Amino acid sequence: MAERKASGQRRLSRDDWITAALGAIADGGLAAVGVEPLACRLHATKGSFYWHFANRDALLEAAISRWEKETTTDVVAEITAAHEAPASQFRRLVASVIERAEQDRVGPALLASATHPSVAPALERVTDARLKLIATVLQRLGFPPSEARRRALLAYSAYLGHGQLAHSTPAALPATAAGRRAYLSDAIRALTTR
Repeated sequence: MAERKASGQRRLSRDDWITAALGAIADGGLAAVGVEPLACRLHATKGSFYWHFANRDALLEAAISRWEKETTTDVVAEITAAHEAPASQFRRLVASVIERAEQDRVGPALLASATHPSVAPALERVTDARLKLIATVLQRLGFPPSEARRRALLAYSAYLGHGQLAHSTPAALPATAAGRRAYLSDAIRALTTR
């Protein structure tokens, strides 16, 4: 995290700049990530930025990498490490990703820039990892690989749609805890009923 300089001013870390870049992406997309606007946002100089990053592209790569880790790599590790019955593991996966989708403002902004050279490879890796995880859990539930893959694609499509609704029209989603539990149960039943 940020340290104090001899002058008493905060010394920004690489992570501070990455966090600011992710906030800018969430607020205004990739175009909002600029060295000068971020320096202003952080009350810092451009020199601080260049101490940590060679250029804007390096910052974008670092920010996208952190988003990928927090929203995908960490989730895969969490679900993979959970030694529980396959049905419980699938429920944990669905509940976890639905909750994260509602909180993740960066993902929708990155999807809007899916063809950008820094974004496209990350989205490809993320999509592949997520589909593989879902299919693996579905196979543990007894679905053959080809059917598990089809259902994983359906589940991931539903996840993307849910995330979009959560950010664009949240009133379309159940407002109460009971309504959300019923919605989650319906989604799980639709994805796992033979």
